[in-house]
Parts: sequence; structure tokens; C-alpha cells
Amino acid sequence: MTRKTSFSRRLFLCTATALAFAAPVAQAAEPVKIKFTLDWRFEGPAAPFLLAKAKNYFAAEGLDVEIDAGNGSAGALTRVATGAYDMGFADFNTLVEYEAKTPGSKIQGVYMAYNSTPAAVFLLKKSGVTKPADLAGKTLAAPVFDGGRKAWPAFAKANGMATEAVKWQTVEPAIRETLLARGDVDGITGFYFTSVLNLEARGVKPEDIVALKYPEHGVEFYGNTLIASPKMLAEQPKAVEGFVRAFNKALKETIANPEAAVAYVKERDPLINLPLETRRLKLAIDTVVVTPETRTIGLGAVDAARLKRSVAEVATAFGLPATPDAAALFTSAFLPPAADRAIK
Repeated sequence: MTRKTSFSRRLFLCTATALAFAAPVAQAAEPVKIKFTLDWRFEGPAAPFLLAKAKNYFAAEGLDVEIDAGNGSAGALTRVATGAYDMGFADFNTLVEYEAKTPGSKIQGVYMAYNSTPAAVFLLKKSGVTKPADLAGKTLAAPVFDGGRKAWPAFAKANGMATEAVKWQTVEPAIRETLLARGDVDGITGFYFTSVLNLEARGVKPEDIVALKYPEHGVEFYGNTLIASPKMLAEQPKAVEGFVRAFNKALKETIANPEAAVAYVKERDPLINLPLETRRLKLAIDTVVVTPETRTIGLGAVDAARLKRSVAEVATAFGLPATPDAAALFTSAFLPPAADRAIK
């Protein structure tokens, strides 16, 4: 090999090495940003969402999730429908109502977190009421938008009562339990894991509370579901699937250890009452998350026949102008495998 050839070879190798170091390093894909709205404040039931974020379950799915508090299911739906938020947590029955009044929204439920509605009628033991039929002639108080009040026709029908069997008093949410505790009304409607705690906070002993839970008295309504905007469903299906997978993992951890899960709510809102929110979370898990149906079909799923009946019940009870197609309102396409959703 001549000196000239040797020099040329060294020059080529040096140049190739320099170019290799100068070449841009492949960048990891940017995480998909998701704006997510809760249905309510940062309370116990928000634990699985905040746990999934704090423990990087969303990040592991390539997601950058921003979680905001909400002001009700109707508000959460509006946020998603307008595109202000990509996904949310809302009452499925509110979605049924929204679709009936705003056809073609294409918002879908993708994970049924609450297998049944938390709605219940609450009375004091001294009222003598022990069963639905005993409510005839009583006065119940609730806001006009309360889920239990709106679903009352379904409760009445399931128990052989006339819709007009009770009288309604319209009140603000903040004073509903106070009125019952003082004996100013015969009963109220509300979410079980909220009103029970509110009544106890107003001095009512647990043994003096009578709660007629809608699911235990023939009402087949489902409860809260994860919802996704049509844009997310169409353009980022893998992101929706990843979000659901991360949430499912977090929910299972929350069920296994509610006390540890609530700590993540405390991190987000240091002002919460930790023992109170721990109890609220446990009540939610025991009444609407872990149910005979979820033990059979797994967390997040629905029974198609029941879902269809439920949507029809909602349409009748709420006096809706149409009965939406149940299959268009909820999809199981993004659920993890049944084995991953099974409750041990």
C-alpha cells in the first residue's frame, strides 16, 4: 500500500467517524398530551386517576395527562363535547341525556368505572320507612338536577309505585342533608357515598340512617364512565387504549389498598380530610365499583343486554325526546383483556 493510499484511507475513516458523531440522535416520540376532567372535586373517588399519574402509569403509556377537578357530570360532558378536554369522567346517564338532546355528539364511554348508580333515598329511622312502598305520601328534597331525583320514575316503576307517590321540594345541594337532619323534610335523594357522610357530619348517627339504594331496588342504571371525545377516538385510539390500561391498573391497586391510594389525593389537595376521604373511597368501591357483575365480567365492562335496558330506562325516567343507541354510547374496544380486569 502506497503512502498516498494509506493517507487517503485514514482521511476517509476520520471523515466517516466525524460524520457519525455529527449525525442527529433519534429522538423518542413526544408523549401524547391529554386534558382530562373529573366530574367533581379532588375527593376519595379521584384516587385511581391521581395514583396513575403520580406513579407514572400514564407516562409509561406515552401519555402526558393533565387532570382537572370538575363541577358535575354535565359540566364534564360539555368540556369534552366542546373540545376543551380530550377525555373525562362522567355519569353514563348524563351521557344518555346529552346524546338524546344533542344527537350525533359521538362521545363514547370507554370504561365503566361505576357498575351501578350511587343514587339512593335517605331517611331517618324514626320515619318508620323500611321499604320503597313506605315512601308514599312523603316529601323528598333534592336539587332538580340530582341524579336520584331525575331517576325517581325508574325507582317508582321498579317498585310498583306511582311517580306522583311522593312530593318534591327543590333545595340547594349544600342544605339537603341539613334539612333531613333537622327533620324539616321526610327524606332526600343523593349519591350514597356523599349523603351518608354529610348526614353523619351533621350529627346523625349511622344507625339512624335509612338508605334505599336504587340498584338494590330494581334500578339497572350504570354509573360513572370514562368518556372520550370523537377526535381522540378517531385520531388517537392508541392513546385512549393506553389511558384505559393505566387507569385499570391504578383502579385495581386502589381497590387492594384504598388507604395508600387516598394519599395521592392528599398530595393534590392538602386541605382534604384524609380519614373522611378514605371512607368515601371505600364506600364507593364497596357499593358501585366491586359488584356481583364486575366480579363476573371484570372491571370496566358492561353487560350489553343490561346496558340496552338501562338506556331505555333512563330515556323514560328523564322524559327524553329519543332513546339513543346503547351500542353507540359505550364501546368495549379499548378495554384491557378480561384477565387484567378480573377482581381477585
